[in-house]
Amino acid sequence: MARDGAVARDAAEEASAFSHPPVDPDAGAAYGDHPDQVIDFYAPRGPGAGHDLVPLVVVLHGGAWRAPYDRRHITPFAAFLARRGFAVANVEYRRGTESGAASAAASAADSAAAGAPVAGRWPETFDDVAAALDALPALVRAALPQADPRRTVITGHSAGGHLALWAAARHVLPADAPWRTDRPSPLRGVVALAPIADLGAAEKLEVCGGAATELLGGVDAFAERRPYADPALLLPTGIATTLVQGRTDIVVPQAVAESYADAAAKAGEMVGLTLLEDVGHFPLIDPAADACAVVAEEIAQLAW
Repeated sequence: MARDGAVARDAAEEASAFSHPPVDPDAGAAYGDHPDQVIDFYAPRGPGAGHDLVPLVVVLHGGAWRAPYDRRHITPFAAFLARRGFAVANVEYRRGTESGAASAAASAADSAAAGAPVAGRWPETFDDVAAALDALPALVRAALPQADPRRTVITGHSAGGHLALWAAARHVLPADAPWRTDRPSPLRGVVALAPIADLGAAEKLEVCGGAATELLGGVDAFAERRPYADPALLLPTGIATTLVQGRTDIVVPQAVAESYADAAAKAGEMVGLTLLEDVGHFPLIDPAADACAVVAEEIAQLAW
C-alpha cells in the first residue's frame, strides 16, 4: 500500500510539472550542425532587468538521457528562473534513439528490442555537453548581453543533474579523455537537482530502468567507460556544488545523491546536500511548487 501511495504521488507531481505550456525563448543559437546542438536563451525579467549585468544559469534538462524528453519540458522552469532575474541558457544535446544506438550493447540492445528508447549516446551525449559549454561564452555575448558570464551557475535535473556535475569536472577527467580541459571551468557553482550523480549507485538501484548502463553503451562497456562519465569518480572538482533532493523521490532515490556526497567527502570536498521533506522528483522543476523556489534560492546563493 505504501508503494502504491508513493507511485500515485509521483504521478501527480509529474502531471503538475508537465502541465505548464512550453515557453518560447527570446533567442536561440546553434553550437553545431546537428538539429539537437542548440541553446535557447531567456532574458531576465522583473525589477532592474536590463540595467545591470545578471548571473547566467545554464540549464541541462533530464529525461534519463532518452530521446522522447527534450528541452521543451523544462522551458517553464527556465522562464521561472528568468522571472527571478537570471539570464538563462537552456541547452539541448543528443540523447538516445527510439530504436537503439549503434554503440549500444547488452542491456541497451535488450531495451531497444523491447521497444523502449535507449538512454544516451556514447560519445555524442558527452561531445555535445562539452561543445555547448565551450561555445557558450561567445553565444551569450551575442544573444544575452545582460548576462555576466563571470557569474555562471550550471543546474540540471535528474539526468541533466548528472551532466551538470560532469561538465564541472572536465578538468579532472582522465588524461586521455577528449573532453578534458586544462583548468577548471570559470563557474560560480553547480546546483544539481535530484541528480543521477553516482552511476555506480544508479546501476545497482536500476534507476530509470537501467539508464546509467545504457548511457555508457551497455553492460560490457560500463566499467571501462565509467571513469570518463561518472561524477562520483571525478572528485574533487574545487567548484562549489549543491545537490537538492526530495526525500520522497522514487525516480532517483535519495541514496544516489548521498552516495555522491559521501564520495566527495572522501575526496576532501564538502558538497551541500539540501533534502526537502515531502518532495519527490518533479517539484524541483515545477514553477507551481514550493520546492522550485527553494531551487532558485540555492542558485542565487552561488550566483550573486
